[in-house]
Amino acid sequence: MNGKNLDQLCAQFGWKIADSVHRAIGRNAENHITKSLGVLQEDGVYAFFLYQESRGSREKEWAEKIKNCAKELLKEANITGFQNSNDPLQAVREHLANDLDQLLLAKRLLEQALIYARYHAKALKE
Repeated sequence: MNGKNLDQLCAQFGWKIADSVHRAIGRNAENHITKSLGVLQEDGVYAFFLYQESRGSREKEWAEKIKNCAKELLKEANITGFQNSNDPLQAVREHLANDLDQLLLAKRLLEQALIYARYHAKALKE
């Protein structure tokens, strides 16, 4: 991790997610971030990335922003498989799924970043 504060990293990416999604869709940003967080919490990291990939044309822009920020966060945190892969689904399938500690850390980091993003989006809405 190179001495980085993981909570600070989550806060930075939480802001980045909220700002980019808010710029893309405005007032609905909080709702879409909350849906993504729910998928992550209920179904895990792979389902979270699959959910972003599966969004239709109306939702594609914000989903792409969330997915890209999530990939950057995991890469920055040196999570297994994300340094060398542009495909997060492949990174989870081929690398992260084999390392339970890294998988749980990735889920926790994404959860924290999305929680911060939700609060940022709420503040941006007001």
